[in-house]
Amino acid sequence: MKRNLIVLFVLISLINGQLFAQNSGAQKSSEDRIIKVDYNKSAGAFNTMFKECVGAGRANEGLRADWQQQLTMLKKDCDFKYIRMHGLLSDDMAVYYEDEKGNSQYNYQYVDALFDFIVSIKMKPFVELGFMPSGLASGKQTIFWWKGNVTPPKDYKKWEDFIQHLTVHFTERYGAEEVKTWYFEVWNEPNLSPGFWTGTQQDYFKLYEYAARGIKSVNTAYKVGGPATAGAAWVPETIDFCAKNKVPIDFISTHTYGVKSGYLDEFGTSGTILNKEDTSVSGDVLNSRQQIANSAKPNLELHYTEWSSSYTPADPIHDSYHSAAYILQKLKQVGNAANSMSYWVFTDIFEEAGPRYTPFHGGFGLLNLQGIKKPAYFSYSFLNKLGETELENKDTSSWVCKNSKGDVQLLFWDFTNTHPGDKVLNQNYYIQDLPSKEKGKVKIEIDGLQKGKYILEIYKVGYKVNDAYADYLSMGRPKQLTVAQVHQIKEKNSGALLASEKVIIDSKGTYSKDFSINENDVFLLNLVKQ
Repeated sequence: MKRNLIVLFVLISLINGQLFAQNSGAQKSSEDRIIKVDYNKSAGAFNTMFKECVGAGRANEGLRADWQQQLTMLKKDCDFKYIRMHGLLSDDMAVYYEDEKGNSQYNYQYVDALFDFIVSIKMKPFVELGFMPSGLASGKQTIFWWKGNVTPPKDYKKWEDFIQHLTVHFTERYGAEEVKTWYFEVWNEPNLSPGFWTGTQQDYFKLYEYAARGIKSVNTAYKVGGPATAGAAWVPETIDFCAKNKVPIDFISTHTYGVKSGYLDEFGTSGTILNKEDTSVSGDVLNSRQQIANSAKPNLELHYTEWSSSYTPADPIHDSYHSAAYILQKLKQVGNAANSMSYWVFTDIFEEAGPRYTPFHGGFGLLNLQGIKKPAYFSYSFLNKLGETELENKDTSSWVCKNSKGDVQLLFWDFTNTHPGDKVLNQNYYIQDLPSKEKGKVKIEIDGLQKGKYILEIYKVGYKVNDAYADYLSMGRPKQLTVAQVHQIKEKNSGALLASEKVIIDSKGTYSKDFSINENDVFLLNLVKQ
């Protein structure tokens, strides 16, 4: 009798626990996941901060034809607004030298060629001011294969004059109204010393102050900010310095990556481990927003000018299908906390560690060297297909939107961090064939639709679906790809329509369908009114 009472008590507890989970709105398990929305219940304008900005390696790479071709395709598919890169002021851009009397001389021919192209494809530069031209540098320390000088200026007044002159040049070439829409970011990751900066924090603040004054002397409406730090550092200190010293600042910028420990891997030789914490990346962004809110300048914009799953240019997670769901999960978690989340970077044409020797090497890019679209690329091209109005939706791994034509778009995914833990490096784990396990079904239910005929378009990314790296593995990981192999991989992984079907919506106005989902699958549904 006593045993029966105990069993009854356990059963009642389990039932009550399930009821509580349902009533509290807790995320359902993947086996009974339901995404239920109403066409007429809007959550407001869809926040497109994810496509405000994207990264690139260094400015000089932007003079290459293949780089420009890839960026043009990316703009068309994903519609990024700004692009940010290192090395605008480095010696390979030939912007600064001094004559025999020590007078500053300026040359913007390479910068003009690059920025003219960027503007021609309806993008804007997110102008990172770095690194130091050797003619203006106080030392010889450099970073990367292409030797960006990371020392403070030998003369801060000459630095200010240089930045002022450059800003005047931009104004004359592109017009003040255009340059007002740009962002000027001072330096890159000055908290990594040695590394990106040989000076102290105070030396950086001095560099920032002189640059900011040079920019604002041309037009007070031009936007300047920083500190562009690694690991979300120096945010309160930067605001505090600017507030106390009356130094202009319009935005905060900083960086975060989704792997455990470390901030810099100059030659792509470090081993990395994908962070298992659910708040990886997003926790930093939310904390930065809170730091700004608690500061003397609570309304500053927040731009994460670098972010990715990993900070090294040799991490195979960048090539893996796991990246597509990872990107979407982190962007969803960030919500409205950031004004932009600039993915680092758009292409594997990226030479910090020197030219790379294989077509897939764990490079940062959404595209590989040959312009093959990686799974991560489709996170952004799918996001760009969503309509301008977001619908109310309690599911934490999806967005549902509508457009003015009466179409509905639903982007949903499963993110499962399958990484085995601290004893295994990404460099060993993500180079394997990693079949995805079943995660049950997702039930889609859309109410409030207009009666009539629709076409349902289905797009997908997942294991061996728009998974270029899987095809590369199946070829035996060749060190070079033939023209035919590149064409074959591109054709199979184009992001084209997976399936479509005709749908009739009756007077009840409801559409419902069940989808089987596997680990790290990404689905885009587009319900197009006929």
